[in-house]
Amino acid sequence: MPARIPGQTRGTSAPDAGPRPVRRHSVREQVLRELRAALMDGSLAPGGVYSAPAIGERLGVSATPVREAMQQLATEGTVEVVPNRGFRVVVRGPRERAELAEVRALVEIPVVLRLAGTLPAARWDELRPLAEATVTAAAGGDHACYAEADRAFHRALLSLGGNEQLVAVAGDLHRRAQRPRTGSPSLAADAAEHLALLDALAAGDLQALPALLQSHFAAPDS
Repeated sequence: MPARIPGQTRGTSAPDAGPRPVRRHSVREQVLRELRAALMDGSLAPGGVYSAPAIGERLGVSATPVREAMQQLATEGTVEVVPNRGFRVVVRGPRERAELAEVRALVEIPVVLRLAGTLPAARWDELRPLAEATVTAAAGGDHACYAEADRAFHRALLSLGGNEQLVAVAGDLHRRAQRPRTGSPSLAADAAEHLALLDALAAGDLQALPALLQSHFAAPDS
């Protein structure tokens, strides 16, 4: 029988590795970061039910910051509370993933198209280090690092529009849409699209841009 992550309720399965021990300050935020990383690399498996006290023991902290972090994840729609048992990682089916992709496209694409052709190439080039960070994370197969870099790139891109409320809404949708990937090729393809988008924006290529954006926000296949 495969080993369970400490804190997992019997009857569920997950990879052998779990969240890494917390060693830095800001315990709640650090626990939240570790749990998000575990969600992205599959250590906390979709459908798995996990106990806050046991995860806290694994991380070397009390159950309180784990519960607080899990409540934040529940607010974001990543996990759901299971009374007297802990928290279950939400399973998103193909339809829900497609709906999230559609809503993200409706929110983000008009902003980028509105900005296209109005900003100098230098402004778009300022985002290149963020796009390159996604390429680096994808090349290393680091799903958690890629997820963070991906959000940072899109957040910076949308921030150019100056609407903080839109950035917040888009960020929430983005986090809900992210999930563990089955392999690095899909990460590499997404990362390459970030660079292609910047190339088109910097060049003022308004003909290529709509197709690039539609491809980037297309619903995932799996």
